[in-house]
Amino acid sequence: AMQTDKGIGLASALIGHLRRQSVILPALNAVERASAEAITRANRRIYDALAEPLADAHRRRLDDLLKRRDNGKTTWLAWLRQSPAKPNSRHMLEHIERLKAWQALDLPTGIERLVHQNRLLKIAREGGQMTPADLAKFEPQRRYATLVALATEGMATVTDEIIDLHDRILGKLFNAAKNKHQQQSQASGKAINAKVRLYGRIGQALIDAKQSGRDAFAAIEAVMSWDSFAESVTEAQKLAQPDDFDFLHRIGESYATLRRYAPEFLAVLKLRAAPAAKNVLDAIEVLRGMNTDTARQLPADAPPG
Repeated sequence: AMQTDKGIGLASALIGHLRRQSVILPALNAVERASAEAITRANRRIYDALAEPLADAHRRRLDDLLKRRDNGKTTWLAWLRQSPAKPNSRHMLEHIERLKAWQALDLPTGIERLVHQNRLLKIAREGGQMTPADLAKFEPQRRYATLVALATEGMATVTDEIIDLHDRILGKLFNAAKNKHQQQSQASGKAINAKVRLYGRIGQALIDAKQSGRDAFAAIEAVMSWDSFAESVTEAQKLAQPDDFDFLHRIGESYATLRRYAPEFLAVLKLRAAPAAKNVLDAIEVLRGMNTDTARQLPADAPPG
C-alpha cells in the first residue's frame, strides 16, 4: 500500500500472501475492507512522511501558494503550473521566474525520496486537478503533503519545459537563418547569372584575342568599357560568398535574442554531468562568473574546447 493505492492489486497481494501461509481465504468483502484499511493507513503514513520534515517556514511558504498573486488574477499555485506559450525570450524569462519561485520554497533536500515515486506522482496528479480552495480545505498533513508533491513535480516539469523552450527557440533561430539565407540566394540569383554570362563573353573574347594575337585589353573593351568592367568586378566581389557557404554564420544575427535570457537560463539550472563532460560544466561556470561580473572578455584560464 506504500507503493500503490490500487485496490485490486492490494487484494491480489493479500490473497497470494494468505495462500502462501496456507490460511483459509476470508470472504471477499473482508479482503476488500482489509485493502481499503491498508490504503487509508498508507495514505496517513505518506502524508506524515512528506509533512513531518517541514519547518514552520516551509509550511508558511507552501500556504502562500494558495493565495492570490499581487495582480489578484490567479493564485501563485495556478501561475506556477502554467505552461509557456510561444518560444521567445519573454516567455522564457517568465518561465525562469516560475522555476525560481519553486526553488525559493527551499524544501528539505531529498524529501521527494521519502515516499515511493508512484504515490508521489499520484498525489501530485490528484492535487493538480483540484482548485486552491479545495486544497485549502484539506486537513494540514494532507494539505502540506499534497503541496510538497505538487512542488517537487512542478519543479521538475518547469525545468524540463525551460530546456524544451530553449530548444524550440534555437530551432526557430536556425529556421529563420536558413530562410534568410535562401531568400538572399534567390534574390542574388539573377545578378549572379548575369555576371556569369558577362564573364563568359569576356572570357571568350580573351580566348579569341589570344588565338589571333590581338591586345587583351582591347578585347575586353570590345565587350564593354573598361570602367564598366571595373565596376562589374566590384559587384561580383560583393556577390561572392565565403568558402563555407551556408546559413550558420547568420545565427550570430540573433545573439540579442539569446542574450536576453541566457544569463538567467544558466544561473537557474542546477546542472550535473558525467566526468566526460566536465569541461562543459567548467565552461558554464566561467560563463556564469562572467555574467555575474558583467565581464566581456574570457579569462585566460577558461577551459578549452
